[in-house]
Amino acid sequence: QVQLVESGGGLVQAGGSLRLSCAASGGTFSTYAMGWFRQAPGKEREFVAGIRRTGGGTYYAESVRGRFTISRDNAENTVYLQMNSLKPEDTAVYYCAAKRGSFISTEGPQYDHWGQGTQVTVSS
Repeated sequence: QVQLVESGGGLVQAGGSLRLSCAASGGTFSTYAMGWFRQAPGKEREFVAGIRRTGGGTYYAESVRGRFTISRDNAENTVYLQMNSLKPEDTAVYYCAAKRGSFISTEGPQYDHWGQGTQVTVSS
């Protein structure tokens, strides 16, 4: 059973940056594609970014493309989300998720394991 633990959330002013980390344990990390999702109060969970299991391919939601970067270190069993030029509308709980296989999905139900989430708050 894969366990995922996110860290790095916090409060930041608009225009600032944060780097989220998600540490995996209990499974073979390199066999999973990884994704970041977020959920703002009163809104549905939405896909943010994904990365293939080898790190050779990434995909972003239109709302974050050009500002966020997803990466992974399979030797450290960790996936990262570098968030730059943050906006108040980026405020949400951010979750990492693991999906068996190589390919990225934007659909949450296709992911097999989820972390507990980390709060990101962007003040205006």
